[in-house]
Amino acid sequence: MVFTANVLRVMIASPSDTIEARNTVESAIHAWNGANAESKQTILQPWRWETSSVPVLGAHPQSLINAQGVDESDIVFALFGGRLGSPTPEAVSGTVEEIERAIEQGKPVHLYFSTAPLPSDVDIKQLEGLRAFRTEISQRGLLGEFNNSSQLEHEVWKSIEYDIAKLSLGVPVVKPATQGVRFSVQPQQEREIRDYDKNGKPRYTTRHWIDITNEGDQDAQEVVFEPVGEQTSMHLAHDGTPTVIHGGQTRRLNVMYTMGGSSPDIVRIRWAENGEAKEQEFHVG
Repeated sequence: MVFTANVLRVMIASPSDTIEARNTVESAIHAWNGANAESKQTILQPWRWETSSVPVLGAHPQSLINAQGVDESDIVFALFGGRLGSPTPEAVSGTVEEIERAIEQGKPVHLYFSTAPLPSDVDIKQLEGLRAFRTEISQRGLLGEFNNSSQLEHEVWKSIEYDIAKLSLGVPVVKPATQGVRFSVQPQQEREIRDYDKNGKPRYTTRHWIDITNEGDQDAQEVVFEPVGEQTSMHLAHDGTPTVIHGGQTRRLNVMYTMGGSSPDIVRIRWAENGEAKEQEFHVG
């Protein structure tokens, strides 16, 4: 049967000692889809780094998981058993970094701690770190617990129903096919840790970029980007070399801002379409 639905990506985050719990969350998501996808016009897509991430070089593994998993997800389930996890350059563990990143982005984060008996060979240092993290994070929200798979599955369903109601997705709309080149421009920003002060507290900087998408069905040839206005504070990380943006492709354009600009932030896109020169301006500020 064919039906139109909103699709939400659900990230499952946890250290390595909670594989069974991760499997339970994924199974619960699939079960929810089977029971509700058509009637609620919503499909949940589980995302786990070990099965969903794409191997790629160029950055620390955790930063790549963040970009592929956290940044592209709509909901995050985080689970802990008896380990806090392995440290990263930015946080006490990869799972903690994923949680903090999702919180900063304003995404729903459901955090659960296992109350099942711990194994006899539990790592005491890991356990101490986990308990310290739980004490700290408990001051910032409501935490969940689970003792077995059945209880965890119930908790997952309860959280999904809560999120669906809060997100108010509405009726999904199928976009008609677009002929030719059609650009959409979406400014983006992300707060990153720049360094730490003498007390160990992080200091942040904000990275800016623009996602430029060709929503049409035809390639845009000889594409160049330029800021508009002599007094603009916006500077594009683009050397002016013409490029091609294929139909359906998104190109990321890094942006820097300086003080003192008085013009509105506008980016002009020039391109060739069927041999004809075209241009369009977009407000991004």
